[in-house]
Amino acid sequence: MTEAELAGLGVHRIPVPIPFPQAGGPVNVYVIEERDGGILLFDSGLGSPEGHAALEAGFARIGRRFDEVTRIVLSHGHVDHYGAARFVQERHGGSIPVFAHPADVSKVAEAGWRWRDRAPLYAAHLARLGVPAETLAAVATEGERGFGLARRIAEVRPLEPGTILETRHLRLEVLHMPGHTPGLLCLHDRERRLFFSGDHLLEKVSPNPLIELGPDGRDGHFRPLLAYVESVGRMRALDLDLVLPGHGPPFSGHRAIIDALLGFYERRQARIREVLRDGPRTAYEISRALFPSARPGDAFLTISETVANLELLEARGDVVREEQGGLRRHRLAG
Repeated sequence: MTEAELAGLGVHRIPVPIPFPQAGGPVNVYVIEERDGGILLFDSGLGSPEGHAALEAGFARIGRRFDEVTRIVLSHGHVDHYGAARFVQERHGGSIPVFAHPADVSKVAEAGWRWRDRAPLYAAHLARLGVPAETLAAVATEGERGFGLARRIAEVRPLEPGTILETRHLRLEVLHMPGHTPGLLCLHDRERRLFFSGDHLLEKVSPNPLIELGPDGRDGHFRPLLAYVESVGRMRALDLDLVLPGHGPPFSGHRAIIDALLGFYERRQARIREVLRDGPRTAYEISRALFPSARPGDAFLTISETVANLELLEARGDVVREEQGGLRRHRLAG
């Protein structure tokens, strides 16, 4: 299905530039025509000057106005997906309701948690995983820079899975697909076999399974890769003609992409087992073996990826963790 055919279904894609090359390209804002002539936005893009300009140009290109937006639905609580919601509200000139899954509301709401408040908890946890002080400083700087590209939203309403969003041409079912975040949402039109995936499935990039600490700083309350394997399996079972992702152009053949992605994770886990054959290692040491060229500022991403695969290996009984002297190490079981 071409973009022109999607426009015939009242769906328009606006790519918004972002400064995160590992994300897989510009983030997509989907403008979906409502029954009453208004607009539903699925994601809002990044809250940077370049992001705002891209949104304005995209609205002008499709002949729509910001005051026509009736609601904003967020796929998940990352800055490139919610960062411009306040800008859209201000350009609208009135009140636009914003919706997100309950598990991600605290990431985007004004009353939610802030990076500067949570950063010490993450620093302490990463130190337990073996991250050296200079790398911790780089991670803190990168986090502050990223969260500065979004403004929090005064009120975010919870959107429950199973809700049906009726638009001009589509009947979109809200699906909870945790993994990339605990509260990632996708939209599915069963009749037209369309699937708005957010960052749940991308054509050329694997979604980062990111470390999620509990309110008290403890880990383990959410294991992203285990959740992702389950939810992407549910997506694989769907009959789909087209996936409209959070980054990159729409694509088909979702089952082949999912199978390749799961194979990629299997190979990564095999590499981790290979590293551990030489003896116990911290997650940081394993991540350096997996990503030898990564910048210090990317350490949160690379360690998150490493830890998520270790959690899956632990769940399978292949790997055991050990805590000693304030450090966590992993070894092969048996």
